Amino acid sequence: MERGSSESFTRMGTLGIEEECFVVDGDGRPTSGTDELVYEHDPPEILEGRLDHELFKFVIETQTPLIERPEDARDALLEIRRALVEHAEAHGYRIAAAGLHPLAKWRELEHAEKPRYQSQLDRIQYPQHRNTTAGVHVHVGVDDADKAVWIANELRWYVPIMLALSANSPYWCGFDTGLESARAKIFEALPNTGMPTYFEDYEAFDTFERRMLETESIRDRGELWYDVRPHTEHGTVEIRTPDGQADPNIVLAFVEYAHALVEALAEEYEDGTPGRRHRRELLDENKWRAIRHGHDAAFIDRDLEGTLELGEVVDRECERLGIDGIKAVYEASSGAESQRRLRQTRGDDALCDSLFLETE
Repeated sequence: MERGSSESFTRMGTLGIEEECFVVDGDGRPTSGTDELVYEHDPPEILEGRLDHELFKFVIETQTPLIERPEDARDALLEIRRALVEHAEAHGYRIAAAGLHPLAKWRELEHAEKPRYQSQLDRIQYPQHRNTTAGVHVHVGVDDADKAVWIANELRWYVPIMLALSANSPYWCGFDTGLESARAKIFEALPNTGMPTYFEDYEAFDTFERRMLETESIRDRGELWYDVRPHTEHGTVEIRTPDGQADPNIVLAFVEYAHALVEALAEEYEDGTPGRRHRRELLDENKWRAIRHGHDAAFIDRDLEGTLELGEVVDRECERLGIDGIKAVYEASSGAESQRRLRQTRGDDALCDSLFLETE
């Protein structure tokens, strides 16, 4: 059984970025080209060991190398993106990104043949058979296992903020869901997803992880797909909530925010600040508001008393943490709003064109 260890948590503030993207044809329509890209041709050296497909053959995942300093994140992300786009184009494909591809119809697309995914399909059935989702995962290194669990507990209030800002998946199988992030709701149909509960310390999380493995509830540690989790192999806290994005500046805004949040929460932990034992149901309500309303969401505040508009949260967080990326994301149209406007005014071709992965 694949398990992590408390000894993995050794470094504070390192970064890693994982992006799930879509392999599409020249017109931006979903295709099944990842056997060719992943298995039949050697990728560029920077992608060696950092490129795989997901459950569907048209969904592909990349990982950056370990990023030592936040200021190196842009170059690391763009280098991976350029290599992926060049690799795809060399074999007749293009790469697109969003939380869901608006025209992907899961019944018409091929699942991966990898044994891990075939096992999941057999075990989970319908929710996994339709899972064409694509997200962004940000890892931030933490130098102590108990600290990582404490930070992950606290981050539960913040992940709906990131989801609302990232909302970029209004369409599912070609129709408008009325949601800003349909991806988040579709992904929640899988087991071991969504908002995690509170864990007292690393031992409590480790016991839970071990019990899930021993009872064959999961086949490996990676099947704990919660919105935020201590990653017991990499020694990080992993935030898994944003929708996929074509624009690297949006991804980098979430990287900046995630890094600043983890560093600030680490200081609170070291100062002995008591953690908040928020009820998961109230955090779920905030996540639902992000899914449904995106940039127009208002959230139950961190004290669980009144509510805050997303714009108020963004202003407060930028001032408190000394960041500005999420302010620019909030002030621009959301991905969901842009997709709807493009489709209504210019049609599916323009919509698909807007999702091509950007590399500058």
